[in-house]
Amino acid sequence: MEKIYLEDIPLKEAQERFQTALQDSGCWKVLGVDRIPLDEHAVNRVLVETVWAKISSPHYHASAMDGFAVRAEDTHGALETAPVSLSYGEQTEYLDTGDPLPSWADAVIPIELVEHLGGDGEIAADPRKPEIIRIRAAVSPWSHVRVMGEDMVATQLVLPFGHKLRPVDLGAAAGCGYDSLEVARKPKVAVIPTGTELVYPGDPLQEGDIIEYNSIVLAAQVNEMGGEAIRFENIPDDFQKIKTEVIRAARECDLILLVAGSSAGSEDYSSRIVEGTGKLLVHGVAVRPGHPVILGIVEQKGKSTPIIGVPGYPVSAALTAEIFVVPLLNQWLGQPPRNPQTVQAEITRKVKSPAGDDEYLRVAVGYIGERVLAAPLSRGSGVITSLVRADGLVIIPRGVQGLQAGDQVKVQLIRSLEELKNTIFVIGSHDISLDILSQFLSPRHRRLTSVNVGSLGGIMALKRGETHLAGAHLLDPESGEYNLPYIEQHLPGRAIRVVTLVGRTQGLFLEKGNPKQIKGLEDLKRSDIVYVNRQRGAGTRFLLDYHLSKLGIQPEVVNGYSHEEYTHLGAAVVVASGRANCALGIEAASYALDLDFLPLITERFDLLIPEEFASTELLSPIFELLEDPQFRKAVAERPGYDVSPMGQVVAILPGEG
Repeated sequence: MEKIYLEDIPLKEAQERFQTALQDSGCWKVLGVDRIPLDEHAVNRVLVETVWAKISSPHYHASAMDGFAVRAEDTHGALETAPVSLSYGEQTEYLDTGDPLPSWADAVIPIELVEHLGGDGEIAADPRKPEIIRIRAAVSPWSHVRVMGEDMVATQLVLPFGHKLRPVDLGAAAGCGYDSLEVARKPKVAVIPTGTELVYPGDPLQEGDIIEYNSIVLAAQVNEMGGEAIRFENIPDDFQKIKTEVIRAARECDLILLVAGSSAGSEDYSSRIVEGTGKLLVHGVAVRPGHPVILGIVEQKGKSTPIIGVPGYPVSAALTAEIFVVPLLNQWLGQPPRNPQTVQAEITRKVKSPAGDDEYLRVAVGYIGERVLAAPLSRGSGVITSLVRADGLVIIPRGVQGLQAGDQVKVQLIRSLEELKNTIFVIGSHDISLDILSQFLSPRHRRLTSVNVGSLGGIMALKRGETHLAGAHLLDPESGEYNLPYIEQHLPGRAIRVVTLVGRTQGLFLEKGNPKQIKGLEDLKRSDIVYVNRQRGAGTRFLLDYHLSKLGIQPEVVNGYSHEEYTHLGAAVVVASGRANCALGIEAASYALDLDFLPLITERFDLLIPEEFASTELLSPIFELLEDPQFRKAVAERPGYDVSPMGQVVAILPGEG
């Protein structure tokens, strides 16, 4: 069989092959040294010298206060009721803060603790030039004195080789006698996007156009790592033009990131260009996302330049930089390998993984009571928002075919622990008001992470103890009540507070102009109507099934009933793209996609909050916002929302005990 890639080798082997080739070509070392002036621009540069103190700091005994230099022994016996007088010029001398301590003195008395007198015993006109000072407390030797070397002593180690300079480090280097420092030269990294279909952000869009932002992300990653990214103009899929730019980049830069064109399509030229300009080391790595990675070296006029063919899918591109570019830049900058902070967590659902690949699984992390949970996010290589939302990465090593719900995993954190401990986990039904709530929580130092699994999925997450609260709008067909019957059925042992977030209008999303002349749910039985549904367990699907039953329409009659989307916006996109004629959802989502909307039903959307979390400091900002006029106004401005019931406690179900 024809091989899609030249190879598909294990990640570790690919890394070792690349490193060995770089060592052989002399590229696996600090690239060079810059001597830079010691100023604010030195921050974040990496030292390639060890900073030993040239002088002590302070380099003399200095007064730590505005006051009077004295011999400590001359103050002995001074009491509040028996003050001691010292003669100015013979036994004392005035000093400003930082002045050298006279050789005969060994202490300083702050000026506010001294009575400064003239020769006649009256208060002196100039407190800094009295004839006599009177003190009412003795001082010990070296009181209020910054002794020589208090901060740093000459020859002392101040900053080590390989240290990334912080603002305070610049002060320490200056204080111990330096006016310039030797730092690693910044690696110059060419980022070359390719693709005829690419357009720049802000350009007019037509079908088939793709906004080029991989080079922005990669360049920002390079700069954040300490390199100097040089973004090239986008190059159409033209073999000779791409090759010419690669050769130019090899002359000017230390590393080339050639974006896209790394697969095996008719216009994927990257591997051929690397072969034609140097040595192709790897084409295809057993890692997900990021399979079609290319590793090689371009040889031009005696200069060896590493080149990495970066996959065009954005998640693959970003993770390729983390896996292959970060270690190389660290080596060039003389820095130790990065050691990300990790936490042990419990995976929330079953995950299947290809046994032959190392998989980098994006997860959201939540501290739920005493448990740390990791919820898998979308695994698509093109879903850049999965990296935006990710709190960390779980590496599933090759040979492991997946994870079971409840398995303990090690999470490499992307966010800080403080952020995670201030994160509110919401699992359940999707609503745009939750997105607005997240926006308003941010200034209150809370982050809301929402996982959309439907109303029933949210109740089951509460049952498993995997969320702080759930959003739900489940209509019980027998009682006509929302949510309460399902809580009583599935959470009989949990004390749950049910609080209304919003009232909202559900209806049909329709193509602009309603070309099919749809007038209601009864039209779903028409063979020429294509519907898009919500997933099993979604409140909107319960609502649809309830009304189909009332109309006597069997689900199998509805064309598209089995096509499932997980959010209102997702269903609206399907209609807007022409893949379906209608969908049931909230009015705000219809408005967002400029669709027609046929209102049908008014419903209540509740927050289901376990009592053990309802009174915690973590969730208190939510209850404050439910009463906040600005938040209410922001929600009410979206079409189809009623905020009058917002914050009302529908019920507090007591649970057991």
